[in-house]
Amino acid sequence: MSQCGITDELLFFVNGRKVREPNADPETMLLPYLRRRLRLTGTKYGCGGGGCGACTVMVSKYNTLEKKITHFSANACLAPLCMLHGAAVTTVEGIGSTRTRIHPVQERIAKAHGSQCGFCTPGMVMSMYTLLRNNPNPSTAHLQESLAGNLCRCTGYRPIVDAYRTFCTGSTCCQKEGPGGNCPLGKAERGGGSAESTDGDQDMCSELFKADDFLPLDETQELIFPPELMLMAEKLEKRTLVFRGERVMWIAPTNLEELLELKSQYPGAPLLVGNTIIGPDMKFKGAFHPVIIHPANVSELSAVQFTDEGLRLGAACSLARVKDILIKATAEITTEKTEIFRALLEQLRFLGGEQIRNVASLGGNIVSGSPTSDLTPILAATNCTLQLASRGRRREIPLDEDFFVGFGKTALRPEEVLLSVFIPYSRKWQFVSAFRQASRRENAFSIVNSGMQVVFTDETRSVSELRMFFGGVGATIVCAKRSCEELINRSWGEELLSQACKLLLDEIPLSGSAPGGSVEFRRTLTISFFFKFYLQVWQRLHQLLDKEDSIGGDILGRYGSATTPFPAELPRGLQRYQEVARGQLPGDPVGKPVTHLSAIKHATGEAVYCDDTPSRDGELFLTLFTSTRPHAKIVSIDTAEARERPGVFDVITAQDVPGKNIVQMIGDEEEILCESEVTCVGQIICGIVADSQEHAKMAASAVKITYEDLEPVVLTLEDAIQHKSFYGHRKLEKGNIDAAFEGVEQQLEGQIHVGGQEHFYMETQSVLVIPKGEDGEIEMVCSTQHPAFSQRVVAESLGVPSNRVTVRVKRIGGAFGGKVSKTSIIAAITAVAAHKTGRAVRCVLERGEDMLITGGRHPFLGRYKVGYMTDGRIIAVEVTCYCNGGNTLDHTLSVLERALLNLDNGYHLPHLRLTGFACRTNLPSNTAFRAFGQPQAIVITESWITDVATKCGLSAEKVREMNLYRGEKSCTPYKQTFDSRNLLRCWDECLKTASYRNRKIAIEEFNKLNRWKKRGISVVPLKKSMGFSVPFLNQAGALIHVYQDGSVLLTHGGTEMGQGLHTKIIQIASHELKIPMSSIHLNETSTGTVPNTSPTAASVSTDLNGMAVKAACQTLLQRLEPFMHDNPKGTWNDWVKEAFMKKVSLSATGYFRGEDLFMDWEKGEGTVGSYMTFGVACSEVEIDCLTGDHKNIRTDIVMDAGSSLNPAVDIGQIEGAFAQGLGLFTMEELKYSPKGVLYTQGPAQYKVPAVCDIPEQLNVSLLSGSRNPKAIHSSKGLGEPAVLAGCSVFYAIKDAIAAARKETGLTGTFTLNSPSTPDRVRMACVDQFTKMVPVSEPESIPWAILV
Repeated sequence: MSQCGITDELLFFVNGRKVREPNADPETMLLPYLRRRLRLTGTKYGCGGGGCGACTVMVSKYNTLEKKITHFSANACLAPLCMLHGAAVTTVEGIGSTRTRIHPVQERIAKAHGSQCGFCTPGMVMSMYTLLRNNPNPSTAHLQESLAGNLCRCTGYRPIVDAYRTFCTGSTCCQKEGPGGNCPLGKAERGGGSAESTDGDQDMCSELFKADDFLPLDETQELIFPPELMLMAEKLEKRTLVFRGERVMWIAPTNLEELLELKSQYPGAPLLVGNTIIGPDMKFKGAFHPVIIHPANVSELSAVQFTDEGLRLGAACSLARVKDILIKATAEITTEKTEIFRALLEQLRFLGGEQIRNVASLGGNIVSGSPTSDLTPILAATNCTLQLASRGRRREIPLDEDFFVGFGKTALRPEEVLLSVFIPYSRKWQFVSAFRQASRRENAFSIVNSGMQVVFTDETRSVSELRMFFGGVGATIVCAKRSCEELINRSWGEELLSQACKLLLDEIPLSGSAPGGSVEFRRTLTISFFFKFYLQVWQRLHQLLDKEDSIGGDILGRYGSATTPFPAELPRGLQRYQEVARGQLPGDPVGKPVTHLSAIKHATGEAVYCDDTPSRDGELFLTLFTSTRPHAKIVSIDTAEARERPGVFDVITAQDVPGKNIVQMIGDEEEILCESEVTCVGQIICGIVADSQEHAKMAASAVKITYEDLEPVVLTLEDAIQHKSFYGHRKLEKGNIDAAFEGVEQQLEGQIHVGGQEHFYMETQSVLVIPKGEDGEIEMVCSTQHPAFSQRVVAESLGVPSNRVTVRVKRIGGAFGGKVSKTSIIAAITAVAAHKTGRAVRCVLERGEDMLITGGRHPFLGRYKVGYMTDGRIIAVEVTCYCNGGNTLDHTLSVLERALLNLDNGYHLPHLRLTGFACRTNLPSNTAFRAFGQPQAIVITESWITDVATKCGLSAEKVREMNLYRGEKSCTPYKQTFDSRNLLRCWDECLKTASYRNRKIAIEEFNKLNRWKKRGISVVPLKKSMGFSVPFLNQAGALIHVYQDGSVLLTHGGTEMGQGLHTKIIQIASHELKIPMSSIHLNETSTGTVPNTSPTAASVSTDLNGMAVKAACQTLLQRLEPFMHDNPKGTWNDWVKEAFMKKVSLSATGYFRGEDLFMDWEKGEGTVGSYMTFGVACSEVEIDCLTGDHKNIRTDIVMDAGSSLNPAVDIGQIEGAFAQGLGLFTMEELKYSPKGVLYTQGPAQYKVPAVCDIPEQLNVSLLSGSRNPKAIHSSKGLGEPAVLAGCSVFYAIKDAIAAARKETGLTGTFTLNSPSTPDRVRMACVDQFTKMVPVSEPESIPWAILV
């Protein structure tokens, strides 16, 4: 066969419309094609690697063998366009819109408040839509599986689940109960007791939406599969397809003979089925394949055959199909024959999300040679075989250790293809188990996994065959061959267990510098997994033989829970808030759970974000080139080759900046484009401007930088302390600390390290700069929290006044503090490119670039000394904090100050000495992040609280309670007085509604009955001062226009980034003007309408902008008052028309001058917040002591929200902030190499909480009867304080670890650094297995460092 000169036309359907593409490029993915070519921007770019689900679409194909249409969800970012020939693609725009009709899936997520920033919402919608197309009556288990591949950074998932649970069979949703109903969640309680009512319950409501009002699901209204594609599918098998791109040729053969011929002709060409391995390798690792073979139409590769001996699966079978086949087989075939099937199913539950499993193939999983494949250890352990074929030859080989010859390499010959995998039936006396531990339970690569099989001599405990394979402990999967041989003919008992652990540790060594790090943890997992296997097998033998065993009682009793995985439960919850006053006007929206005004548009894909802005004629794309050295002099920059690459227009360097090449930050300055010396990996050196993102990326790889390395290289906090590398320090004292330490009964010292955190906003940094063509004017569409700052930086970089630069922000897809400083630098570089080329220039960072360049939350090291009395009263505390600021100051000093000012948390501490050092290091500068230093502070504070409790033999809850602030005139260490009574109310209410004491008793009983699973509970107070401590930031402006038809156009200085700011602002305006919200429109934030704005940050944007809007409304009402007086029976429209006719201005500005907050560090006093927001969080967890995994069982949060402007928005902010805090404290771990390179550059390596990580029960109550005279309508800011609630999960885990340590006689204090990853949890649960593993000393340098 010959492909010379042949190029086929690609044909597929999108949303029911035919698409013909005569020039399909194999390197083009569906996502950019949808967004750029078809202008369907509802499908979002979130990561580019299939890890976040933002780009989820539904793909439908006609199966010619089964004569049926199949629907499956897929990641558009990983789907090559050429793979879609003959398919029908449905995007979020295709199922409903506000212009036609919205689909029930779209309506429910919006009206149930499941959308905040909205960037992830289209992906959520399409995952659920696909589920319903396949199963109109899904179970909650189906729902959980369908959402496992979708990430949300805003909501905390609970409202999304509540919305979609309404589609599930047998669903009981507490929202249906109504305000007067008895929610079952208030009574059902895990661990004992029921939720108790509190004072004021008669005024409390738990209904956030009315499920009965939702549109019904009508299957007859869905898009039909195009009949043309059915006819085409029947003919497709007879025709080979060839697509040629700029660099790559794609060939799709029709039969096996042709496939083998192609492999002979192109032995280096990979077989691409789902693109889940080859695609990421090409995108992230630079792999290149000039020829790609797509064998989807080769029937032999998809064949499934059951024989007398077992099951043969075609190598191209998707993992989803394999899963379905195995589920059906285990239901129909006797149990003793399906041991292997069930072990495979256990791993398939967690392998990727639905979108990945739907396209990834079984064969691809095997031939990738990945050492962390979850399937190959089981297949290898159970004697599975592979059928291979090449032209003129077939062979069958065992899938064992010899098949894997190196990292990512197998024994497959270049011309061979994997045809099928044979999985034998198991037999009686054969037992198979699979194990895995990952950084997140679902949709995460394993850290270590294992497949184990044992066969016994009939009717005995004597081992006749044993096979064990491990992944994640070497360059390939590892066979414990010697260990297995040694254990043959041994009896399954304690002696075998002891010997097996020693043998495994001897046979599977791991270098101290092994890639992946966590060496002791990974080695411990190998023997922990075997112990689990031992217990599982023992239980099975006991059932079959019914004989006594020396440890039989423990295995069936206290050890039994070690063999059962954590149950998969979707989160449920009860949300309680105070109803509005009975006398409030029905049309007044303030205090009511109003749906986010953009929620429907989020759900339909119509909401426009920065990169959704239509491209301009001749628009160019900018890609940034960054440093690869942590500290070096730039000797030369060679861009000659890059300039010659296709599509390149220019390369932008520091010499091209017409104005200032520096950004003036608070107390420091930062280069826009690095000129002579780089001080971190990821520092921006130049930008490549090209006609497409792809061309710009390829050209960037051709830029050559010559460096001269400089010393010192300071990366860690310990390095900074050693080199005294500090930006500055702060100190705060209260009382007489030295005398106080002399008078206390006990003292203790300790320290804790708190890791950093990536913002992981779903929308990456994005900017579009459009030159206007005269007077140096430019228009900038930017995803920024601080338009005025971006305006100033861009103006200064261009050398023009600020009035020539207009910054527009429609909405932001999440920010959390990360879209202020670095955003402005990226905007300035883009503006320089636009200025130099005279073209519109767009810059959208890829996820890895964003994570590398922009920094995140500051890592902290806290060292403390505490003086206390034996009854738990804390008298004196001395704390020294170090925070890792990175290579520029940015917001580091402010973050450090906020941390020090909040180290008291909710506790009255008579004597204090607090010292903080801002450390200068050679990492990308860390920056503002939600809650701004206080999450680190609360973990440090609660660390010494728990230490004191342990030393005193008291519960941590008792020590916390006795040291809480009390009274109307409480005083902070910086001499600001406040009323702490609501803190105590929150404390009492949380203890009561959470049934804390009953559950603590139940937990103690659980821990007595279970050796290898332990539960813990923790209740933590939260106190946060609200406001900018920089005085000039506490101001805001607003502009309101009233038109002749009575409609109102409103704008203000805040940006909408998911927090519901615009929704609350319109509620305020509606209340003030007494007109419906529907009469008010807010189109965007712009420096052209409201100048000199403060950043949208610190949870005070509603406080500031709301007051400005109120002022503007009052001005308008004063102007309208004469007309209202003269015509009291008139309407708003009447008064407006009359005012216009009388030449009265119907446009008004509003301005609010906030409180003059300050902190005088010399005097140690200040007023750093306008008011305090209080809260209390109680969390219960269960840990697996053998793996370090944990399950979040329940969290109860009581927050003092003042008088909530919008309970739905406020509760959503609390839940989302809690989830972000949960991630910070338990799983989100940034890993750096010893050379300062960030390893965790995407969702494949960096794990944020998924739906599986949210507590099974998440209850949020807003404190009733609270008032706040310092803010608009007596409300309070909540978005930041609730991050601190995640700390309660961390200390619940520590409580569970303490219970585990008690089993081995360890009852003292211990250090648990944050985050409490499986590694740290497992190694803190000291037992006989951890003691067997020697501490590894790196031979040279460690794989990763603790920064």
